Amino acid sequence: MSSRDEILANIRRSLGVTGDETIRRQIVTDRLERAPKGLIPARGQVAGEERLALFRRQAEAALATVTEVSSAAEVPQAIADFLRSHNLPATLRMGGDPRLRAMPWSETSLDISHGPSEGGDLNAVSHAFGAVAETGTLVLVSGPENPSTLNFLPDNHIVVVSAKDVAGDYETMWNKVRFAFGKGGMPRTVNWITGPSRSGDIEQTLLLGAHGPRRLHVVLVRD
Repeated sequence: MSSRDEILANIRRSLGVTGDETIRRQIVTDRLERAPKGLIPARGQVAGEERLALFRRQAEAALATVTEVSSAAEVPQAIADFLRSHNLPATLRMGGDPRLRAMPWSETSLDISHGPSEGGDLNAVSHAFGAVAETGTLVLVSGPENPSTLNFLPDNHIVVVSAKDVAGDYETMWNKVRFAFGKGGMPRTVNWITGPSRSGDIEQTLLLGAHGPRRLHVVLVRD
């Protein structure tokens, strides 16, 4: 029995219940389903081109950079151009995401590595589950397709996101995550990333790359 199981067992014992009572479980389910919705800021309540423009504006305000391409086939060259423009080596690590693997990387001179990062990678690319226009935030789910180590260890993190996956607000994005994975099947981690890593703890001086990538570059695919 785990510590969690032991604690819950003690609570049930003190209440004189087992946790399997149908009526009690239905009461909890009903209460969760009828939970009142919180206020949603008006800023993200836009659609189409307005929503994409808001996402880009908010992402850049958070010190990310954004490149737009018209199809997934243009992503590898856009990433190669980004690395070259910052005088970075033509190396790139990615997970097993089938959307990334299907892209024409062989048309570039990039040296591609696969799998989680162990801390020695300078550049990494992930494919976002989606994004939130309200704050310019990227949403990544953990797993072998897009290992969380790629979000934190490399100095330069490049994130590909499809325009159709840009939602207006956080609540809409959470609903999309729940719908995609289903009850009991949620990913271990959902990372919400707004701009590169930063800290102002020391004399209130902004330091990029304090706890993760010092650069965050977004490739927005307008498919």
